[in-house]
Amino acid sequence: MNTTNNLSLPSRLDIETALASQRELAAFVSTKSETQRIHMFDEKDQPHVIELPSSVVRLLVDILAELAEGNAVRVMPVHAEVTTQEAADLLNVSRPYLVKLVESGQLRFHKTGKHRRIRFADLMEYKAKLEAKSEAAMSELVRQAQEHNNLGYE
Repeated sequence: MNTTNNLSLPSRLDIETALASQRELAAFVSTKSETQRIHMFDEKDQPHVIELPSSVVRLLVDILAELAEGNAVRVMPVHAEVTTQEAADLLNVSRPYLVKLVESGQLRFHKTGKHRRIRFADLMEYKAKLEAKSEAAMSELVRQAQEHNNLGYE
């Protein structure tokens, strides 16, 4: 599964439509109903009702929000596996750096033949831990700066 290639950025019309659609759908996500019905119209303007789980509508709102920001989006199952290059791209690091993470045991992987594969769920878990560590370090820096406010930080 290729997570980074063949993605195209949304057009101006896509962005505008996504923004309007995201606002409309967001109003329905806040309801307590387990499902939502959406009316779709075919090329003959005939209505069709589609019932979706509310969790899918929430995901659609998130996708539309990303598109409205001009970001390309790809949906990937949590159990999917990615290559080391795809994992490096998702973490915004170099492939050699990612290989070092894998070989040092910091990031789980398995081999398919001679190629390393990383479960997407494991990658996202690692990324969340990394972000939490970064946030903790930033909070500590803020605390130290406030403690030593004579350095010009307030």
